[in-house]
Amino acid sequence: MTQSAGPTGVFPIAPTPFLDNGDLDLPGMKRVLDCMIDQGVDGICILANYSEQFLLTDDERDTLLRLCVEHVAGRVPVIATCSHFSTRIAAARSRRAAEVGAQMLMLMPPYHGAGLRADEKGMLEHFAAVAEASRLPIVVQDAPLSGVAMSVTFLLRLAREVPLARWFKIEVPQAAAKLRALVEAGDPSLVVGPWDGEESITLMADLDAGANGTMPSAMIPDLIKPIFEAYRAGRRAEAAAGYARILPLVNYENRQCGLRATKAVMAEGGVIGSEAVRHPLERLHPATRAGLIELARDVDPVALRWGK
Repeated sequence: MTQSAGPTGVFPIAPTPFLDNGDLDLPGMKRVLDCMIDQGVDGICILANYSEQFLLTDDERDTLLRLCVEHVAGRVPVIATCSHFSTRIAAARSRRAAEVGAQMLMLMPPYHGAGLRADEKGMLEHFAAVAEASRLPIVVQDAPLSGVAMSVTFLLRLAREVPLARWFKIEVPQAAAKLRALVEAGDPSLVVGPWDGEESITLMADLDAGANGTMPSAMIPDLIKPIFEAYRAGRRAEAAAGYARILPLVNYENRQCGLRATKAVMAEGGVIGSEAVRHPLERLHPATRAGLIELARDVDPVALRWGK
């Protein structure tokens, strides 16, 4: 099914660099953004889970939001994550993102821990309030982290009732099946952005299912972008070959490292000075890090040599 007009492409999550003492590294944040733009990304998502948003104070969020939008300066769109269990706080975050100049939002359904979640009525009202506050397009993040089950039927209802919420980052198990069902069940005006995530680990299957965007980490978007473009141009065999080349690294990132992988590669490549994460997270074990860097050197991403 052909999708209606809307942003498509590769929209990675920006990591938040810290100094070794845990303070924000604001010059490092600017370098991360410049590196990502040099990676050829189609947009940058900030303040997401892979940005360690759950370890940031409200003041730090505001500082990073302003810095990122101002430093990117329109070179690519900025997607600001504004997820929170409180509708009031999520709406305020979205309004602030719009005021500063972000072009899109990303928003998870409201949840808090394993047992505190909104029902479908509450979720619809939550997304509607955020849309009303910001008037910005919303990427609905459908991720296992929330523990919230959003059915295809519900997502289509959300798109109908909240017209700004027509982009869907699907990263649940069997993401391709859900993307395919979403694309086939909805018309192109409702499902404008069927996107995947989770480091693009299921990218080929998701492209086959109709995805027109992907939200990986910022580790290797320069290597993911040619795969995406080849597929969209009808060169599936070329895309599959490129995907097979990077898959060992993406798998290692996804299964062994998580959000720490991008920081390790960027620190190795001189993009940032420290790969520190905030407690209770811990840095990669040296052996795990060595395995990551070995796989990264095999494919030579921009981030591994950007600062050298």
